[in-house]
Amino acid sequence: MKKYVIPIFLIQYLFSQTGYDVATAIDSKAEPKDMKSDLTMVLTNSKGKTRSSTIRSITKDGGEKQIIWFLSPADDKGVAFLKIERDGKDDEMRLWLPAFKKVRRIKSSNKGDAFMGSDMSYEDMTNRNLDEFTYELAGKETINGKECHILISKPKPELRSTYSQHRTWVTIGDNIVLKEESYDRSGKLLKKKEIKSQKIKEYNTPVEIYVENVQKHHSTKLTFDGLELDTGVEDDLFQEKNLKRLPRK
Repeated sequence: MKKYVIPIFLIQYLFSQTGYDVATAIDSKAEPKDMKSDLTMVLTNSKGKTRSSTIRSITKDGGEKQIIWFLSPADDKGVAFLKIERDGKDDEMRLWLPAFKKVRRIKSSNKGDAFMGSDMSYEDMTNRNLDEFTYELAGKETINGKECHILISKPKPELRSTYSQHRTWVTIGDNIVLKEESYDRSGKLLKKKEIKSQKIKEYNTPVEIYVENVQKHHSTKLTFDGLELDTGVEDDLFQEKNLKRLPRK
């Protein structure tokens, strides 16, 4: 019988990985240049009552640029959101509210506010800069048959985050995030997140995200349909004037 020997340097590497190594592996994964998707967002309150919205989303540069239009229900139709993340500067975020004929600028001091009544804050909708957190590993756990690192990420004080830490379950080998827990500034569990991904082209792409605010007993489920990747989205799409223009299918 042929024996397979794992080189000693590989064993040493696997057992010497740090939290920063795992965070870097997540950050360096291949991502599409741009993505278009049709989203269904379902909000469920503490009494089990639901509210559903349909959304069109276009992102570019790993989600650093994003524009979103609400297509339904009728009272939300036309509401639109623009986000442009900027290194070393406050992110640009703007919300078009057609009922008031007004563009609201989201200030950095409001990044903890909920986005359109959902369980995602404006902070949740931005990428995490690798160097704005400290990292450590808190062991391993098997989730749905997949062995995962448990990665603890703590924001550095200068970030002024609305969270004290995140605990993220990351598959060992392919570095896919399966779930996450986020804690408020007092250290209490605030949100739980579960992510389902699918291999599309060479990318592991989220197709469903479930977020539960355990303190408010409220949840948000996002389902991605009609995914289109690497279609050549132009930078000039991400302008305030385009918030007022509903996309053509």
